[in-house]
Amino acid sequence: MTASITSRTRTRPVSVPGGRRPAPPALVLVAHGSRDPRALGTVRALMARVRALRPGLPVRLGHIELNEPLLPDTLATLGGTRAVLVPLLLARGYHVKQDIPELAAAAPVRASVAAPLGPHPLLAEALHARLVEAGWPAALDDTARRTSAVVLAAAGSRDPDSAADTRRTARLLAGRLGVPVVPAYASAAAPTVPTALRALAARGRHRVAVASCFTAPGRFATQCASQAPWIASAPLGAHETMARLVLHRYEQSVSLPWSSAA
Repeated sequence: MTASITSRTRTRPVSVPGGRRPAPPALVLVAHGSRDPRALGTVRALMARVRALRPGLPVRLGHIELNEPLLPDTLATLGGTRAVLVPLLLARGYHVKQDIPELAAAAPVRASVAAPLGPHPLLAEALHARLVEAGWPAALDDTARRTSAVVLAAAGSRDPDSAADTRRTARLLAGRLGVPVVPAYASAAAPTVPTALRALAARGRHRVAVASCFTAPGRFATQCASQAPWIASAPLGAHETMARLVLHRYEQSVSLPWSSAA
């Protein structure tokens, strides 16, 4: 998916006297927030990776809820700086379509909202890498290929676009692994992880891994991993590929035309 969601406050970059190039827009990572104390550290580690890949780019963090800094507070500190908000969310849904654009529109800065991190081939690459770290073999023989599968465990949403995005991510991951990848959800959507596991077992797929389609540790990620009959990958977290994907979404948004409306 390449389309970005643009807030009503996006405007054309202001030219700088003397021909100097304007400063790049700040990159604001937008995390959901979590009561799990590991989540904030994970997101900060991802932010550090993004900064290491792009020295000199202003990179900030804001949360939708539960953790500080909250997104409105982060945006309030940017002054006259333009900003691109990159949701650390892996599919479309209410937060991507409503919450974040509304907060961007109300901010005292000129802001745009990039597309969520998924679906995208880089997301599938990061999911694959986490599975390998958890013990997924580098190569499968014919027998293993016939009996293996992956459940792609995601948070879930009532928004059909969210499910469509997760299914697309599952197809991208299946293309890398060469085995079936079935999306499943912790909440608000079907099937659940146990239901997906039973369906795969009925098809003779008994060597099943759970791929954690979560940005950071939390209740849903822990719950889904605990249901794995074989191996479960860690949340995507601060994997270098995730940092590359964040910057890709940022660059996509920056490259779009800016409206002339203030």
